[in-house]
Amino acid sequence: MTLPDRDALLASTPGPEPHSTETQPSNLRQPEVWWSKHYKWLENCGYLLRPRYHPDWIPSWQGTSKDMYACEDWIKLQYATVLDATRISDGEFVMLKAVRRSDHPFEVEIARYLVSEPLRSDPMNHCVPILDVLPLPDEGRDIIVMPLLRRYSDPSFQTFGEVVECLRQLFEGLYFMHKNHVAHRDCMSLNITMDPKPLFIDSFHPFRSHRTRDLKGVPRHYSRTQRPTNYFFIDFGLSRRYSPSLTNPLEPIIMGGDNTVPEFKSREPQNPFPTDVYYIGHAIQETFLDEYKGFEFIEPLILDMVQENPSLRPTMEQVVGRLEIVYQGLSTRKLRSRLTAKQEGFFLSILKDVTHWPRQILYILRRLPAIPRPRQ
Repeated sequence: MTLPDRDALLASTPGPEPHSTETQPSNLRQPEVWWSKHYKWLENCGYLLRPRYHPDWIPSWQGTSKDMYACEDWIKLQYATVLDATRISDGEFVMLKAVRRSDHPFEVEIARYLVSEPLRSDPMNHCVPILDVLPLPDEGRDIIVMPLLRRYSDPSFQTFGEVVECLRQLFEGLYFMHKNHVAHRDCMSLNITMDPKPLFIDSFHPFRSHRTRDLKGVPRHYSRTQRPTNYFFIDFGLSRRYSPSLTNPLEPIIMGGDNTVPEFKSREPQNPFPTDVYYIGHAIQETFLDEYKGFEFIEPLILDMVQENPSLRPTMEQVVGRLEIVYQGLSTRKLRSRLTAKQEGFFLSILKDVTHWPRQILYILRRLPAIPRPRQ
């Protein structure tokens, strides 16, 4: 999940008492107490928190010889406003986000708008599905219920074709928002996710994503070529929706998660749509171009997207069109080629190639496309 506004819940929970043992692993942290107090209410709403947040929780390692670090209920909350849960009706894992309306008055409205019909059925829509919104009585907060997603670059991409499909979905998704007059205003890497369900054989822990849910193993998964997946934008806390008649909206500067945005150097109001183009372009630049060899085919487009002058950046409609022209010119061999890290040594590279190409031949024999698109 994205890094949420941690202070929103911290400010509403009391500090530890003098001489408190709050910092000890067996005790809940301050924001965790807030979730624990809402355990029963959430259960009545149909969502079950993990055992750690039950009001009568007793640490599973207490009074035993168990290593507490190997116990699932030792894992603490990472972000104050975000916690996972299980939907009682079907056992589906979900993510809950508590939103204070006074801090983010448009988040729920925009999130709901983007998944309402007919927008919901648009194949270019890559905004996180909203499963439920739970208004908290007398607290001025809503809890948004979303699917349990995963950071978009984890597990690692194997081929250029997998990356091309990711870029197609992300560029189309941001263009979809823009053509519906919504600026994201914080579409950095942490706010780009993927649906893990097609890929993962085993359930992973939401806050220890490289371990199974019970922490007893490493979750097994397929490649994106074997099981194509969908990518989603999350976190509309800074987003704004504009009137179709407003062709050049100007907003006061509000800093999101990427502090390299050139507009942040100015004190003048800025159009947030070109800023979005920078955000997504810089996210792709950091994730792929800076880390791997062989992305020369997309580099001119990305460099245009991150130009210092916002007026020189392409629109997302132009970005989508240019990407299509670029990937149509790539050979099948290029699309199936392995991503090679810039820091990868010569001998390690040879070893990885030896295992990579036999796997790709199997994919070809199984008629798996070089650009793996998920079913609509």
